[in-house]
Amino acid sequence: MALADLLQQDAIIPALKVNSKKQLLQELAAKASKLTGVSEREIFDIILQRERLGSTGVGHGIAIPHGKLSSISSIKGIFARLEAPVDFEALDDEPVDLVFLLLAPEGAGADHLKALSRIARVLRDQDLVAKLRKTDSASAIYAFLNEEQANHAA
Repeated sequence: MALADLLQQDAIIPALKVNSKKQLLQELAAKASKLTGVSEREIFDIILQRERLGSTGVGHGIAIPHGKLSSISSIKGIFARLEAPVDFEALDDEPVDLVFLLLAPEGAGADHLKALSRIARVLRDQDLVAKLRKTDSASAIYAFLNEEQANHAA
């Protein structure tokens, strides 16, 4: 599963200004609503519900919030680079500045897990993460994520 299948260039927020985890999730829900046509409230509620089970802050300043919606037909991703890190109650207690929101249809099952695994694998690459942190260009972020995808596929 390629990141390009999950993430369109218009789904990248290159320099998001937020002050809290809640505000971050609200902004991601607003962006996801524009891209999917699903209500912002429904998306926010789904990702907040998942966060209540345990933080999706996976460590090293990265979070992968996710949820399943009955009202979408394909897996969608949104990537945000924050202007300043926020506390995300991450596993390592480090603040988060790179966030990949993943939304999947209710019945996505294994595909949802494959997409999460793919995102986590790509974002473990320290060179890529350093590049992502240094740019506030949506097209550069998109290129880095897809270039990385090509490297991992080889």
